[in-house]
Amino acid sequence: MSSLERIRVHPIKSLDAAVVTSAEIVANGGLAWDRRYAIVESTDRTETSADAPYVNGKREPRIHRLAAEYDLERETVTIRERDGDETGTFHLERDRDEFAAWLSDVLGYSVEVVRDDEGGFPDDADASGPTVIGDGTLEAVASWYDGIDSAEMCRRLRPNLVVGDVPAFWEDRLYEEPGLVVPFTIGEAALEGVNPCQRCVVPTRDPDTGAETDGFRERFVDRREATLPEWAGEAWFDHYFRLMVNTRVPESAWGATLSVDDDVTVDGSLSNR
Repeated sequence: MSSLERIRVHPIKSLDAAVVTSAEIVANGGLAWDRRYAIVESTDRTETSADAPYVNGKREPRIHRLAAEYDLERETVTIRERDGDETGTFHLERDRDEFAAWLSDVLGYSVEVVRDDEGGFPDDADASGPTVIGDGTLEAVASWYDGIDSAEMCRRLRPNLVVGDVPAFWEDRLYEEPGLVVPFTIGEAALEGVNPCQRCVVPTRDPDTGAETDGFRERFVDRREATLPEWAGEAWFDHYFRLMVNTRVPESAWGATLSVDDDVTVDGSLSNR
């Protein structure tokens, strides 16, 4: 039976992930600590503004060159430039202004670090649950490229949940045509698969340097179309730069905990969104 192999949260949107053994589902269906904080350009906007001007990998390639490690119990981040030796450790609440000043100095313009506990800052507001991919998919897609292994592909794609003991593109079973969701469970928690994630420029870049990998997108699109499984909902594929599944979590499952080794079960029936 398939099971949850890895749980990855990104405490600060666009920076490195933290690997955890369990994570609570919080309000709006996200995972505790996932994208709780975000880096934004300094403005007069409020902290939880939906249109906050994010400083992220889509807009700022230099963000890839920042290495972050977390102590979630102590609520700290230790950060450095990947090609440097000097590190800074900041408490994400008490030292937030100092952390923002450090980032501003590295990036060359003024930024703030903002926080949202009610679901964080998800990439897809309509499908704000954890993103899901299979370990077989990471291995298969990595094999399309020289010099990229499944661990690096995971860093490029930035999933929350990696499901083990499944074949390549298993997660394509977790969506159907637009307007429908596919129910599935992880442990005791009910989730709904919504759509295949539309990828941005981030996976095309080296996760350590931000340098673009020549021909990455073109190769991806060609191989994704050629290997799209028969169970995939083709109505979503106006283009083939899509991989991983966006989910939603019904309110009844908020507060549930996902843990590594939880069984993963797909309900074959469909329900209206």
